Amino acid sequence: MLLDTASLYFRAFHGLPDSIRTPDGRPVNAVRGLLDFIARLVTDHSPSHLAACWDNDWRPQWRVDLLASYKTHRVAEPAPLAERAERAEPSVIGAGGVGADSGVAEESPDGLSHQVPWIVDTLTALGVAIVGADGFEADDVIASLAAQTEVPCDVVTGDRDLFQLVDDAQGARILYTARGMSNLQLVDNAWVQQKYGISARHYADFAALRGDTSDGIPGVPGIGEKTAAGLVNAFGDLESMIEAALDPDSAMTGTQRKRFDQAADYLAVAGEVVRVRRDLDLGVRLPDLQLPTRPADPERFAELTERLALGSSAERVLAALGR
Repeated sequence: MLLDTASLYFRAFHGLPDSIRTPDGRPVNAVRGLLDFIARLVTDHSPSHLAACWDNDWRPQWRVDLLASYKTHRVAEPAPLAERAERAEPSVIGAGGVGADSGVAEESPDGLSHQVPWIVDTLTALGVAIVGADGFEADDVIASLAAQTEVPCDVVTGDRDLFQLVDDAQGARILYTARGMSNLQLVDNAWVQQKYGISARHYADFAALRGDTSDGIPGVPGIGEKTAAGLVNAFGDLESMIEAALDPDSAMTGTQRKRFDQAADYLAVAGEVVRVRRDLDLGVRLPDLQLPTRPADPERFAELTERLALGSSAERVLAALGR
C-alpha cells in the first residue's frame, strides 16, 4: 500500500475541526486524522507493506522549466525573514512546506505547516517507512515503487493524475479518496474505461489534452474530455496524435489539426510534465517497507502521544498494526 501522504494529511486537516489541539493550544487535526486514516486502511485492507510517499519537492523545478504555469497558483507569497525564522519554515519539507531542492513554499492554510514535521516524527516513531526523493513529487515516488517492487499494490490518493498507474496485469489499483475515506472508490482499468472511455494506460495522454486547472496544466484549448477520449482511442499516445496532426492523410479533422498546431509548444512538453517518473533510485527495497506490528521507537511514540494529545488516534493505529 502506497500512500499519497500529503493528499491524506490535507484531507485530514480540512475534514477535522481545528479545535483538535495540543495541550499548548496548537492544531493537531492533520496528525490525528492521518493516523486514523492509516488505522482504517490497515484494518480494512491488511497490506503486507506500507510506504508513506513524500513530496520532497511539491513543485519540481524541472517540471516548471518545461511548463511555467505548473502549480504557479499554489506558490505562497514569500514571508518576511523574521516571520520565516519564527515559523521555522525551512525545516518543513514537503507539500504545505517548501521544496527540498527548489526552496519554494506552497500556500497552505494556517495551522497546517507546523503539523508536517509532527507527521514525520510520528510516522518515524511508528516505523512506517517515509519515502521521498529530492527534486520529485510523491507521484513520482509512488510510480517508481509500484514499478520496481514488482508486487501488487494499492495506491491511496485523491489525485486523479495517478490513474495512469492502474494496471490490472500487475495488480496496480487506486483507492480513490474523492468521496471520503469511508467511501473509497476502487479504481481499476474497467473503472477508468467506464468513467472516461479510455484504457488506463493512456490516461496521461488523455489528461495532457484535457488539462488540469488544479495543477496549472492548460490542456489544448477546445479539446474537452469527450474529444480527448476520442483522439486517444483513434491515435493512441500523445506522440502519435502529434504525428497525425502533421499528416494531411490522417483521420484527424481540420479543426483538430488547427488546435494541435496552435498548442504545439505546449504539446511538445505536456507529456513529460504529466507523466509520472517510474525510474527513480529511491534506495529502498520491498523488505524496507514491511508493515510494522508495533512502534519502532515505543518511547518516542509514547512521548509524542502525550505531547501532541494524540489520544484515541494513537490507540487506533496501534491496535490496527497489532492485528
